[in-house]
Amino acid sequence: MRVRSAVLAAFMLVLCCRPAHASESERVIATDIVNYVCTTTASGDTQTVSVQVTLTMPTSATAGQQLTIGWRGAYAQSTSLTTPATGLPEGTKLYAYAGISDFSGLTSATGVGTIDATTPGETIALPAAQVNLTTTPSSAGTGTVRPAAINFGTSPSSPSIECEANNREDLTTYTLTVTDTGGSPTPDPDDSTTPTPDDDETDETDESDEPEETPTETPSGGAETGAGGTAGPDGRTFVLTGSVLILASVTGLALRRRRTHPHTPRA
Repeated sequence: MRVRSAVLAAFMLVLCCRPAHASESERVIATDIVNYVCTTTASGDTQTVSVQVTLTMPTSATAGQQLTIGWRGAYAQSTSLTTPATGLPEGTKLYAYAGISDFSGLTSATGVGTIDATTPGETIALPAAQVNLTTTPSSAGTGTVRPAAINFGTSPSSPSIECEANNREDLTTYTLTVTDTGGSPTPDPDDSTTPTPDDDETDETDESDEPEETPTETPSGGAETGAGGTAGPDGRTFVLTGSVLILASVTGLALRRRRTHPHTPRA
C-alpha cells in the first residue's frame, strides 16, 4: 500500500512540476552553429568565426503582408570577431540575413541591429536584443529558411565587414508556409494536371472503315438515277443478261402455244 502511494505521489509531482508548453509564437525553431569567413572590405583581411544563430520562425504568414523572423547570435567555439586595424565608422550596425529557398519571388529576409562602438582589435559585441528580419511575400507558397550572411557597416550597401557562411549546406532548413488571404497555400502549378484520356479510351476512327463517298454523275440529257449513265461494264452485263432471259421466255411461250394449238391445213 505504501509503495502504491509513493508511486502516485511521484506521478503527481511530475505533473505539477512539468514546464508549461510554450506558445506557438514563442517556439524557437532553428539553432545552428554557423561558420563565417569575414572579410574587411578596405584591406581584404579575413577572420574566421563561429556564431550560434537562433531563428524564431513565424507561426503564420500571409501573402502581401510583412512577416518577421527573429534572429539572435552568440559567438561559439571560443571565437569572436574583432574590429580591424582601420577601425569601424561611427554608426556601424549589424545587418543579419536569413536565406529563403524554393519560394517563388522570395529569397531572403533582413534586419538591422545596434552594436556598441569599438576600437581596433577589440571584440565586436553582437546585439543582445533580438534582431527582427523582415520580408513581404508577394504570393502564397512554401519554402525553406536557414541562417545566412551577417554584415557590419553604416548601411546595407556599404559594408565594412562582410561575413559569409561557409557551411551553408550543413545548416538545418526549416519550412516557411505562406497562405493566401483565404488561409491556404496557393497550389503549385506543377501539381495541377489536366486529365488526358488513355490510349485505350481514345476514340480513334480508322479511315479504312469509313464508307467511301461515290460521286454521282448525271448523264448528259438524262435524269439523276444513280447508275443510268455510269453503270459500267458490270451493269451492262446484267442488263444484257436480263434482255436475253426475257427474249428466251417470249420464244418459249410462243413455241408452247403452237404445240398446244396445232395449225389445221386448209382444204
